[in-house]
Amino acid sequence: MTPIPVNPAQLPVPSGYSHGTLVGNTLHLGGQTALDQNMKIVEGGIVEQFRQAFGNLLATLREVGGRPEDLVSITLYLTDIPDYQAHGKEIGRAWRELAGPVYPAMAGIGCTALWQPEAMIEILGVAVIPEERLIAGTP
Repeated sequence: MTPIPVNPAQLPVPSGYSHGTLVGNTLHLGGQTALDQNMKIVEGGIVEQFRQAFGNLLATLREVGGRPEDLVSITLYLTDIPDYQAHGKEIGRAWRELAGPVYPAMAGIGCTALWQPEAMIEILGVAVIPEERLIAGTP
């Protein structure tokens, strides 16, 4: 199978990477930070950055016909785990607003920095999309 890059128009235009790579019906979701369309990290702290980063990841998933329930694995890279934990209830509410009560296998990993210095979180994942929902001819 040939890997197919997946780059939704509503996300920043990638340079040197893809937002996702589709192989068969498995979508490998590239790491998403809280970049908005203007290539700026959203302000407002970890909750707003989580909302933007997870929304970016879901936009890539939806581009090929996927839904949140198709997520099988999520990895969170965090520059401040205690801050994330302190806002856990708010982040949980944001998750449910965006994805519903879907909880794939998940890992949270602390790190000292991300690509953009002001980024506090990066999210990547894997989804398996049922063949009947997979958008044919995905670019």
